[in-house]
Amino acid sequence: MEIIDGGVTAAQGFQAAGVYAGIKKKRKDMALVYSVVPAKGAGTFTTNVVKAAPVKWDIKVTKESPFVQAVVLNSGVANACTGAEGEINNERMAKAVADAISIPAQAVYTASTGVIGKQLPIETIVEGAKILATELKAGREAGAFAAEAIMTTDTYSKESAVSFIVDGIEVKLGGMAKGSGMIHPNMATMLGVVTTDLNISKELLQEALSADVKVSFNMISVDRDTSTNDSLLVLANGLAGNAEITEKNEAYNSFCKALNYVTTDLSKKMAADGEGATKLFEVQVTGAPSWEDASVISKSIITSNLVKTAIFGNDANWGRILCAMGYSGIDFDPEKVDLTIESADGTLKLVENGMATDYSEEFATKILSGNEVKAIADLKSGSATATAWGCDFSYDYVKINADYRS
Repeated sequence: MEIIDGGVTAAQGFQAAGVYAGIKKKRKDMALVYSVVPAKGAGTFTTNVVKAAPVKWDIKVTKESPFVQAVVLNSGVANACTGAEGEINNERMAKAVADAISIPAQAVYTASTGVIGKQLPIETIVEGAKILATELKAGREAGAFAAEAIMTTDTYSKESAVSFIVDGIEVKLGGMAKGSGMIHPNMATMLGVVTTDLNISKELLQEALSADVKVSFNMISVDRDTSTNDSLLVLANGLAGNAEITEKNEAYNSFCKALNYVTTDLSKKMAADGEGATKLFEVQVTGAPSWEDASVISKSIITSNLVKTAIFGNDANWGRILCAMGYSGIDFDPEKVDLTIESADGTLKLVENGMATDYSEEFATKILSGNEVKAIADLKSGSATATAWGCDFSYDYVKINADYRS
């Protein structure tokens, strides 16, 4: 596998566009990703009982449509909690794109992000769909424009791509995602689109995606808020020319590895760009009896507001970490726990067998001052490991969310 520069247009046969349609003020606000041939589609979606209209549409498309060929996305309005009118408007958005590029509406995924409770400015959306169709292009710039157009409070766009070999044939896989706040997925991400020219069955594509999100997007959190709009969509158009993957063989494993690299890379970029964040906070729990135990404990640590504020203040307040581990609901022996922190500035063990070491507070502060900080909690009770990603909790998080609509 090779990491390459790119996003949703990295794979053969995919085009994209990102334009200003007029939903937001003077910022790109609509994006389109298009496969020149019909593609297999898969998706994972929010577990929030309150589901936005595009989520309901995409679940139906994933289950019932024989193929998909496009994803249209808007930012500025979430089209969530909008009733029957919201569902009608969502279908009109899909149909507007379908008409503009001459494909069935049922082959169009939709995605929206922004303020909950407002109706889509549907006439603006319909006109935006026409503009998108005329702007569709292959190439790096087109993918970058699409990634920019789906941003809300993100401070930068998020893209990732790799190439890998299947049966001697080069295959490419790329993706884009948005997410900075209301991030605590229990399925995927806020909005994400992954494209590949791999030839794979729809069933295995869905199975690979569903398994992958458990260790990638499901392992990030910014603020414990699971969005109404979380959607991760994958399109595979087969243009690489490999024999269709219909069983879990070496080719399937190569695809899963490539998919996981891209989804994990996008996940970490979202966590690092959490609203008001100043650093990426990674937590690895090792020595656990099972991955599930390690997963729960690691997420309990990254979601603790007290831990997050300590990380922001560069304060090695390790008691908050042990506390978060203790209320995770997972049973472990606290008198066995070792706790270590590390960054580009070094590594330091704070706790050994549940007790503080004779560490330097000054060195601990230096380590925690980095842009990327890692905490490692060793339970010494098994061989399983899980990693979660989050961010610190700064003054700006409150300001951003207090002023979001006003």
